[in-house]
Amino acid sequence: MKLETPFKDLTLEEVFEAYFECRKTKRYSSGAMQFETDYENQLVKLYNELKKNSWKPGKSTCFTVTKPVRREIFAAPFRDRIVHHILIRRLNPFFERHFIFDSYACRKQKGTHAAIKRLEHFTRSESKNGKEECYVLKLDIKGFFMNINRNLLWKRLENFIDNIEFEFSFDSLPQKKNVEFVKYLCRQIIFNDCTKDCMIRSPKSEWKKLPKDKSLFTAKKHCGLPIGNLTSQVFANFYLSELDHYIKHSLKIKNYVRYVDDFAIVHKDREFLKKIIPKIRTFLSEKLFLTLHPCKVYLQSAQKGVHLTGCFVRISHTVCNRRVKNNFVAVLKKYSAGALKRKPAKAEINQMRASLNSYLGIFQHYRTWHFRCAQLKRYMIPHLKKHFSVTVECKKVSVKAK
Repeated sequence: MKLETPFKDLTLEEVFEAYFECRKTKRYSSGAMQFETDYENQLVKLYNELKKNSWKPGKSTCFTVTKPVRREIFAAPFRDRIVHHILIRRLNPFFERHFIFDSYACRKQKGTHAAIKRLEHFTRSESKNGKEECYVLKLDIKGFFMNINRNLLWKRLENFIDNIEFEFSFDSLPQKKNVEFVKYLCRQIIFNDCTKDCMIRSPKSEWKKLPKDKSLFTAKKHCGLPIGNLTSQVFANFYLSELDHYIKHSLKIKNYVRYVDDFAIVHKDREFLKKIIPKIRTFLSEKLFLTLHPCKVYLQSAQKGVHLTGCFVRISHTVCNRRVKNNFVAVLKKYSAGALKRKPAKAEINQMRASLNSYLGIFQHYRTWHFRCAQLKRYMIPHLKKHFSVTVECKKVSVKAK
């Protein structure tokens, strides 16, 4: 039976679908709104550029953020984000076949909560629900995104796409051309120097507070992917998939979870975990040109718990990280203080609702009922209660109808 081709010819419909998908999370950004004023003509123009292989990445916007940690962000132009979605939509089905089950981030139903639940399962299973001793080894990669070798990434990605091509039957030149089109997009995105002619939105003094291994401006030659792009997150996952296969298949480790560059291994034998640390360190250095963070190697009893993706995982239960709780309290204080000074506008009220519900949505996954109720009762002053109502379980905040 003849196999279906891996990459079909680009259609205008595919470009429109990628646009609507991209717009879901960026609807009210200035770039998205500007693009939307004439989106049909803009999409046709983009489609023609892609068909002719004449598309080039535009100028990025660079700024820094401080929460949850201080980071440098490069935001691609909105039309480039559409191209990112086109590319990832084409590659994802094949990436999913390549990735191991327990790698998380930027995968459907593989977010932070899924990673936490998987680590919970491993600690309970290995310890027989706390009846036996087991240990958790947690490791972190130093300056991960800024130390990804772009040449190595491209070489592995090109080989991966060629292997996809090898699995399928090609009878005509257009099919071969579509594979080259995907490679063309990958090359343009991977080797694009987003620091060149970028628009800097944060004060330059902010970069003095940023470690050198956290900025593309000071990254080693041919190294670094910009934090903030969909392609960077997916390509980073692909880059570390070689580590995943090494740990699962070469080291024969069953209880392994990775979320971006944080990964944890659960095992009954403490000495076994100590012995594999230098093996993992050597593999990362020789195969991926990466370094384990020397200050973030944790090996301890699962009974004592372990931090992962903003949570503290114990065998008996998982608690939300204090940093997330403090951020929630800070947001409540800010809104309460603002409501005392003046009546918030409708847009501000909707922003408050969205912000509070995002935190409440996180808290619902963990034992936080007493905390949620206490903080909402404390900071939901009468000035805010005029605009919001809170459910009995303190799970959601709604805007009162006028």
